Amino acid sequence: MSFFRTGSRPYIIAGPCSAETREQVLTTAEGLKGLPVNLYRAGIWKPRTRPGSFEGNGEEALKWLKDVKEQYNLPLVIEVAEPEHIELALKYGIDALWIGARTTVNPFQVQHIADALKGVDIPVLVKNPVNPDVSLWQGAIERLERVGIKDIAAIHRGFSTYSSSSSYRNPPNWPIPIELKRRKPELPIFCDPSHITGNSSKVADVVQKAMDMGFDGLMIETHPNPAEAWSDADQQITPQALGQILSQIVVRSHDTDLSGSVELEYLRQQMDSMDAEIIDLIARRMELSEKIGLVKKLANIAAYLPERWNEIVETRGARAEKLEMDKEFIIALYEKIHHESIKKQLEVLSDTMKEVKK
Repeated sequence: MSFFRTGSRPYIIAGPCSAETREQVLTTAEGLKGLPVNLYRAGIWKPRTRPGSFEGNGEEALKWLKDVKEQYNLPLVIEVAEPEHIELALKYGIDALWIGARTTVNPFQVQHIADALKGVDIPVLVKNPVNPDVSLWQGAIERLERVGIKDIAAIHRGFSTYSSSSSYRNPPNWPIPIELKRRKPELPIFCDPSHITGNSSKVADVVQKAMDMGFDGLMIETHPNPAEAWSDADQQITPQALGQILSQIVVRSHDTDLSGSVELEYLRQQMDSMDAEIIDLIARRMELSEKIGLVKKLANIAAYLPERWNEIVETRGARAEKLEMDKEFIIALYEKIHHESIKKQLEVLSDTMKEVKK
């Protein structure tokens, strides 16, 4: 059985954002005692946005984690970003490693780490890159697979955004981990609600969302006194709060056998039929786009007309609200449809340029 599949869900990784002091590390472990925690996490080296921030205690903190393992029999996992980190992790008996979002985004650095792990039998988790690029995430995982790492799991921690209107620190963009799961069905995927929310009061909601979507496990930052944490204070929760969350979550089944659910199979068949109709309607809409392109060609009109796009946004958005649908979802959907429509019209207009060149 895979290191990350214990036979029961969810697989729990918990511990402080940073290993600050020996006392803090051991106090956290004491608080986690009795909870169904599979791995104890702690940041040893902290990649900070700007210099001068607390960047971890390095090798000294690994000695504290060794005490955690010996006193509380908790397996350990830490983030590594350099081959030297791996060497020290192995020296102090670390049981698993994770590659952080700021490293995953750099294929060169991931390859350096993969090369350092060649011939090493240790489980590795890979956080998604900071930008929503599923292929980049998949590529990091495949680099590890190619050097022989067999136990690999992915961690969904959300994606960076410049928007000030988001209620998340790192918006989850759930279709990205869903697509990774489609591409690699056997890959365990964990959720990191701490980094997604950036807010301890919202952690429980994202935990349940992850369980509703069938995630395999959770990585939750846990600190004995979050208000005094040296890093990411707002998103950490106490071991007591973690225990309460774990006692209340509802875990959804991964069983896909529909023999006992005729109603579910019937509803899925209806959905499949509707999807076919939707695709047929979009195809017909694209045919109309080509015809509109011909009209614009004859009238010498540009493919993109801002006034028309504004009209589409207003009318389709209003209809969505009338039907009690998410307006932003419908507008985002029509952005893709409109983009493809303009693409069709540009193809028609480009034929004009070909004729002129002849």
